[in-house]
Amino acid sequence: MNARKSAPSPAAVATSTAQPAPAATLRDRTDRDLIALLQANARESTADLARKLGVARTTVVARLARLEAEGLIAGYTVRLGGEAVERGVQAFVGITVEPRAGREVVKRISRLPELRQLASVSGEFDYMATLRADSTARLDALLDEIGEMEGVIKTHTSVLLALRVDRSA
Repeated sequence: MNARKSAPSPAAVATSTAQPAPAATLRDRTDRDLIALLQANARESTADLARKLGVARTTVVARLARLEAEGLIAGYTVRLGGEAVERGVQAFVGITVEPRAGREVVKRISRLPELRQLASVSGEFDYMATLRADSTARLDALLDEIGEMEGVIKTHTSVLLALRVDRSA
């Protein structure tokens, strides 16, 4: 059977183009529960997710596709556990930069493989970096490297001693 798709009416086209694209958002409890399940185990099969959510597997597949397309799910990752997390040293580094040097400093810091996060912040510092190094000697070298970057005025480092609560995915 040949089914031809009819073109939308000019009024429908005008209406659809006049409205802004909807903002990416979790639409309902199922979206929130799906995200929570994935944060607990991103390797969970769609069949297992569907069973836990009480919906069809195709519903899970469609929701995942929508959440990814809208940018609410940016990717899937591996979290290290146990000894793998405890090895090495992690530090939080407050970084103050010269006016107008921020963009270049961010580019240079972003090239460091030990960088885990970099955020612009309000307060005493312009940026807060999270670094994970194999050793205190490597962390010391990283801090020297950051401190010597053109545009960096000062840094302030706090070394992580123990992680008390971790709700990150």
